[in-house]
Amino acid sequence: MKLGFIGLGVMGAPMAAHLVAAGHDVSGYDVNTAAGEKLEAAGGRAARDVADAVAGADVVITMLPNHPQVEAVVLAAGGVLDIAEPGTLLIDMSTIRPETSIAVAEAARDRKIRVLDAPVSGGQTGAEQASLSIMAGGTEEDFAAAKPVLDALGKTVVHVGPHGAGQVVKAANQLVVGGIYGLVAEAIVLLEASGVDAATGLDVLAGGLAGSRILELKRQSMVDRRFAPGFRIDLHHKDMGIALAAARQADVALPLTGLVAQLVAAGRAMGYGSLDHSALLKVVEQLSGRVPAEV
Repeated sequence: MKLGFIGLGVMGAPMAAHLVAAGHDVSGYDVNTAAGEKLEAAGGRAARDVADAVAGADVVITMLPNHPQVEAVVLAAGGVLDIAEPGTLLIDMSTIRPETSIAVAEAARDRKIRVLDAPVSGGQTGAEQASLSIMAGGTEEDFAAAKPVLDALGKTVVHVGPHGAGQVVKAANQLVVGGIYGLVAEAIVLLEASGVDAATGLDVLAGGLAGSRILELKRQSMVDRRFAPGFRIDLHHKDMGIALAAARQADVALPLTGLVAQLVAAGRAMGYGSLDHSALLKVVEQLSGRVPAEV
């Protein structure tokens, strides 16, 4: 298929490259011109602007930082909905507010453009390995049409409900991920303060009921204090805001989510926003007065 891909950042660039490798004709656009050059090196085409990426595309994918960027690219004059032809399938893979996804779907309906909200989980590693979990909101018919494209990007691709449902599932994902990172951080601080080797202790935890994907992939880097970003605290801070807003919209109380959101906000305030979200360990250490030498 002919694909337009808008947003060639840390996640979008490898995703677009996988779509090229899967045999699709991909035109990509990003405000960073170097990202377009990288796509061309992978066999795609660097578009001049949004309109150039969208023109004639069967499917348009957006992978953008937050709802203001999605609104500017999709809803504004000269954006995706203005350029795309009737019948085009727009797949927004950004993590944004559910209400924005619903608004995009409603605006697109008037122009006979099909829409899915399909945020992802798996971070930079998942994008690079095409092993993302993808949670899609929209109609079953549109999901079926998108499935061959999404299968080139992820290993778990699930239709979770109507428009906006993908974003709600992603919010739930982020509150769980943030909570686990916070608890793993507390476990490391407890083990080390008690004179127990943290790496050995976490090896045991990873093999029992406490085991998780985070312990599987991140326990050693956390013990080593290696926080090169796979997913930055700044972005997790944004996502926790989405989770709290979704809770208010649904009229439910999520007290642990509120606490995790404050830990993430503290990490950002402490200057760790550009670090990986596993750097919540640095926040917990400071709360306990245990700040190790920089590695």
